[in-house]
Amino acid sequence: MIVEYIDRALRRATYEKLDDGTFVGEVEGLRGVLANAETLEACRDQLAEVVEGWVLFRVANGMEVPELDGVRVSASTVA
Repeated sequence: MIVEYIDRALRRATYEKLDDGTFVGEVEGLRGVLANAETLEACRDQLAEVVEGWVLFRVANGMEVPELDGVRVSASTVA
């Protein structure tokens, strides 16, 4: 379920090339989920890791994980 959630998050991601040539990516609706890397591909990879960590942190702490395009993650789906 987490893999599907990460996939949905990356489909929503937006990326921007910064003045220093690096890329920043974020996922609308997932507060605090940001990544920054030298290349767009590296930024996307890093963003996937950030989403995974963000989801696991929220589940471990009993926090709600917002639904993305019909995909829900909860403690019971992670276990």
